[in-house]
Amino acid sequence: MKKYFLFLISICLALPLAAQNLSLNLDSTVVTTNEITIKGNRVPYKATTGTQPVWDKEGKPVAGLFYTYYERTDIKDRSSRPLLISFNGGPGSASVWMHIAYTGPQLLEIDDEGYPIQPYGIKDNPYSVLDVADIVFVNPVNTGYSRVAKGIEKKDAQKMFFGIHADIDYLASWINTFVTRNNRWRSPKYLIGESYGTTRVSGLAMELQRSHWMYLNGVILVSPTGLGIERKGPVASANLLPYYAATAWYHKALAPELQQKDLTDLLPEVEEFTIHKLLPAMAKGGALSTDEKKAIAKQMAHYSGISEKAIVQHNLMISTSFFWKELLREEGYTVGRLDSRYKGIDHKAAGQRPDYNAELTSWLHSFTPAINYYLREKLNYKTDLKYNMFGPVHPWDRSNDHTGENLRQAMAQNPNLYLLVQSGYYDGACDYFNAKYNMWHMDQSGRLQERMDWKGYRSGHMMYLRKEDLIRANEDVRMFIQHSLPKKGQPAKY
Repeated sequence: MKKYFLFLISICLALPLAAQNLSLNLDSTVVTTNEITIKGNRVPYKATTGTQPVWDKEGKPVAGLFYTYYERTDIKDRSSRPLLISFNGGPGSASVWMHIAYTGPQLLEIDDEGYPIQPYGIKDNPYSVLDVADIVFVNPVNTGYSRVAKGIEKKDAQKMFFGIHADIDYLASWINTFVTRNNRWRSPKYLIGESYGTTRVSGLAMELQRSHWMYLNGVILVSPTGLGIERKGPVASANLLPYYAATAWYHKALAPELQQKDLTDLLPEVEEFTIHKLLPAMAKGGALSTDEKKAIAKQMAHYSGISEKAIVQHNLMISTSFFWKELLREEGYTVGRLDSRYKGIDHKAAGQRPDYNAELTSWLHSFTPAINYYLREKLNYKTDLKYNMFGPVHPWDRSNDHTGENLRQAMAQNPNLYLLVQSGYYDGACDYFNAKYNMWHMDQSGRLQERMDWKGYRSGHMMYLRKEDLIRANEDVRMFIQHSLPKKGQPAKY
């Protein structure tokens, strides 16, 4: 009986400790130091890992955002040192992806094409842009270790955090606090976002300018979403063909005369057909004659690797889910959504969509152990909280998305603001041709095009997972930052 009583006491004593370990300290920092070699030069740096509060309008802390901030330590004057503020997407995704696979000073262990290898680990990133910019990786509420404060009702959290406008509003305030705390108001500032993070940073560019009087030098969109730019019916369907062609080319599913071409020679041809022939044909709908439909379907089949019969049966409108299932159906494989280089195996060959996203399971395989190891054992951030690779943020309010227009307006009002867009040719979720379409229709006057640049890579949504593209994409970011920095004393005016 005595032993049982002592056992109960031990449980009771342990419960408060467990509860404490699983609650977030809303305001904390842990600092470590390290150095890497980038482009042959030694780069010493300090990593600050911790949390910073989100406050409501009354000054009450309502959440804590987990972040990692890398500062090059041999810089004497930070007034001219760029600050790169980095977000991933989802919505609901942690900042892990670009943090330990793209711009940050450490890389996860994967092979040169991005596939998992064991033992899981971290190594120096000799291609990081930390040589030219300090970087902060931010985790929005419920991602990574970021959490809502205790006592905040679920319905209140929904209004405060989980929607296009709520997200932009509180993150702009958080950035203001971060910039103030770290004395970075004079520094040139850049936002980089991936996937839904491009919606986020496009909106933030205007919100920071409008509500916090913070003017940026650059925005980098990695695998951008539609940014609220309308494209329904024929446009939505037709715009997918160049991506289909790229994926079919990669899997050698095209005719020999197309396979022998280099990808970047093939795609302009497909884009030309898409704009000048496919889109007008689709716009006719039922008025398209049988002969016209057959001719268009034949050319679509030629470029996509999907049979002419299937294309006609779908009224020329091939959905992405059907494409992922159909392209390699006869070989017994599906292709990935976010990166169509990846193959999957379904329960049965029949069906209209794959059972799972082949690429995402591969990425989670390698990223999850690496980020948990890195934060705890290398950056010394100790917590029993679960690191949310994807956190609970749904339902997400997507209404009134005008983020593309927000970015255009921010650029129009700020002559110093430049845009870089990066896309992977094999990305079927945020495809490269629609990224180009964003730029054309965000700026229909064409007056801002000289401050916009687009870069394509031979990989997918996270193009940096392929080593060759990791090197090139980082160099493109590095050159973009250096190019967009105004010369000392240069006025911001038209």
